[in-house]
Amino acid sequence: MKHNDYQPDYRHFAAVMRNERPARLPLYEHIISPAIMERIAGAQFAGMLDGTPRDQREFFRQFCGFFKEMTYDVVSFEVCITAVLPGHGALSGGRPGPIQSRADFEQYPWRDVARLYWEHAHPRFEALAASLPPGMKAVGGVGNGVFEIAEDLVGLEYLPLMQCDDPALYADVFNAIGALMLAIWHEFLKRHADVFVACRFGDDLGFKASLLTNPRTVREDIIPQYRRLIDAIHAAAKPFLWHSCGCIFEVMEDMIALGIDAKHSNEDAIAPFTRWIEMYGARIGLLGGFDMDVLCRTPAGELLEQVKTQGRAYRGGARGYALGSGNSIPEYVPVENYLAMVRAAQELRKEEGRE
Repeated sequence: MKHNDYQPDYRHFAAVMRNERPARLPLYEHIISPAIMERIAGAQFAGMLDGTPRDQREFFRQFCGFFKEMTYDVVSFEVCITAVLPGHGALSGGRPGPIQSRADFEQYPWRDVARLYWEHAHPRFEALAASLPPGMKAVGGVGNGVFEIAEDLVGLEYLPLMQCDDPALYADVFNAIGALMLAIWHEFLKRHADVFVACRFGDDLGFKASLLTNPRTVREDIIPQYRRLIDAIHAAAKPFLWHSCGCIFEVMEDMIALGIDAKHSNEDAIAPFTRWIEMYGARIGLLGGFDMDVLCRTPAGELLEQVKTQGRAYRGGARGYALGSGNSIPEYVPVENYLAMVRAAQELRKEEGRE
């Protein structure tokens, strides 16, 4: 299964981001659990990410090596802003965030966050850059989107209360989040843009039935902040990949008009991947295609053939397409099923004479 002699070429992924058909079908994952990597690689390294500089270098040697051996052309990596937010944790649910009032907002240590972020993130990005195999670049960057950070600072169930009780505060929270993200992204692009073929953040705006908030909020409070960020990314000559879960069709046209270059995340219970291709494949790159439930429940042998059949159709139907899960590869995905999906992509390449 491992391909130690595989030669990565990030230009195939770059073609997807331009919504062009790449010469070789790329693989893509938003996240692969290091626990999955450890089981496949037969080595323990996940805990090293939070260790000494030497530990971090070893982590990224193993981490990047895994992507190469699984025949990816890019390494997915980001450092999330929520990891350093003072008082964070509401994003996981069950409690309010640290900002519930105007006084909370005014007292929040906004000016400290960028410094905390770079103390945490810079060594990781440096170790990543030093570990990328020849021909590979990264995709990702500064993790978390505008709405996710609002969830972490206020709380999903508390945001609509704030919006009703104090709409000026609600707007100020989103503006402050946008300014914070823009400052961090500007510094990221200055320090690390050369390592990345595409920039990305994840911002889950929906669930199975609808958006997590109303379309007006997305258009009036979220999209203006997205515009600032995407404009900065494009000004640095980088394409932008948007990851968002859920039923978000109500705002997809807004997002395309905003300038996203590609979209990731799909779930069959919301819409088959063919619907994404039919509606948007002529305008943006599309990544993923294989529902998490299918990846977890289908026997590996059957999954191999299913991915080959559907992947062949997705490759033929979309301009820019990269094959992978509809979400990510968490620890609970059976290893043999993940490997079956990867093997299917490799066999599709072989069919095309592009191993």
